[in-house]
Amino acid sequence: MAKLFKTSGVWVVEFTYDGRPRTWFKALPQGRDAIAEMTVLLKDLYGEHAHLVSVRPATGKEDLDFIRGDVPRNQLCPTGRAPLTRPRKE
Repeated sequence: MAKLFKTSGVWVVEFTYDGRPRTWFKALPQGRDAIAEMTVLLKDLYGEHAHLVSVRPATGKEDLDFIRGDVPRNQLCPTGRAPLTRPRKE
């Protein structure tokens, strides 16, 4: 029987973007400094617009939801455009 080992962990990243709360679920290899990596990633992506609130390991349910693709999605569109499912009336 083959032995399988989980080599990554799921982290819940709470941050604000222009003062609005946001949540990411990120998978990172075991042994990585999740707080340091998320701090650098947010700075690279959003500059001063984003501020890290917390980083914690996902619970068992959150981990399973992440694998299934059932995590909540942020409703943020940085361009301010309507989604394609609701086109603008012109």
